[in-house]
Amino acid sequence: MKTIDELIAGGVAGKRVFVRADLNVPLDGAASVEERAITDDGRIRAAVPTIRKLADAGARVVVASHLGRPKGAPDPQFSLAPVAKRLGELLSTDVAFASDTVGDSARAAVGSSADGDVTLLENLRFNPGETSKDDAERAAFAGELAALADLYVGDGFGAVHRRHASVYDLPARLPHAAGGLIATEVGVLKKLTDDVKRPYAVVLGGAKVSDKLGVIEHLLQKADRILIGGGMAYTFLKAQGHEVGSSLLQEDQIPAVKGYLEQAEKLGVEFVLPVDVLAAESFPDLKTKAAASPSTVPVSAIPAGLMGLDIGPETGELYAAKLADAATVFWNGPMGVFEHPDYAEGTRAVAQALLDSGSFNVVGGGDSAAAVRLLGFDEDAFGHISTGGGASLEYLEGKTLPGLAALENS
Repeated sequence: MKTIDELIAGGVAGKRVFVRADLNVPLDGAASVEERAITDDGRIRAAVPTIRKLADAGARVVVASHLGRPKGAPDPQFSLAPVAKRLGELLSTDVAFASDTVGDSARAAVGSSADGDVTLLENLRFNPGETSKDDAERAAFAGELAALADLYVGDGFGAVHRRHASVYDLPARLPHAAGGLIATEVGVLKKLTDDVKRPYAVVLGGAKVSDKLGVIEHLLQKADRILIGGGMAYTFLKAQGHEVGSSLLQEDQIPAVKGYLEQAEKLGVEFVLPVDVLAAESFPDLKTKAAASPSTVPVSAIPAGLMGLDIGPETGELYAAKLADAATVFWNGPMGVFEHPDYAEGTRAVAQALLDSGSFNVVGGGDSAAAVRLLGFDEDAFGHISTGGGASLEYLEGKTLPGLAALENS
């Protein structure tokens, strides 16, 4: 895989360099695009070093990304306009913003750019060709994007598991290289798959166990212990015979979960589940942050009318103890509804345990990364905070990621 340094060494001054970044950041619910605010700019900050390096080398940088899931047509609520403003602030320069992806605005903005300038295109997913499953439609859009550039840099790690036009088809049309962020992400994840320092602990949370089945199956062959939290924990608890009240439950996944518990026992992998939870009658209001009045209950006695919304304090202590001697830790998924202060302590306990363990630890992107920032932790204190939750999981499953495969092809 060619690096950005090799690309720059070959000369980028005066050339249009298309940077596929991942600027898919959360926005608040303001009614107008002008008023909409970014609530977590972590992915934008992660993209800055590669963009700055190219601009400093005299490239005419064309940045592109998706945001959210528009339906293949312009949708103001998913506009990248707020991102252009924030990117300019972080780069300490004006960032030109094209109001389309491959139309008149994009061609004019790119065509008028000078050496060292940065242009951000509007949301790639406003064009149906970006995410199309039809190879010809995707290829046609990739061809239009290629007309805007001379060189390609893939740096959107959070999108490399997608077979999308700007991620998979476009690199084949231009000389290409991996950006600094992708190089860092892949290097870190290799430490979780090749010659892992032990004990190796994995913490998995989030809402649905179905989202994690592949990574659980793969990590059973590699991890020494697996700790489960979040909404997915209740399917495991149900598989063990516990009643889970009105908690999130995927009954169709119970047979698979039972199989993993049995396999873990055979392999000598320690599978750790909650022993108590914070439960309430209803899901909390995340906008008003109104008091939720949760109760702490043992997992053996979750009342029929309550839903579990966070691991309990005893579980937090248990998980901290299980992580204390770990040499390597991978964490993906919060332990509860961390966005509400009444249900943030389980996630906080895990984050603090990672720091206290002295391990090489990786926070696997997505909600886990957002939780670290929301709860006020120093990001630099962790071994690595990934920008791609889904991409990280698929890499650890051993899958071939289309965006990485495209960059590896010469």
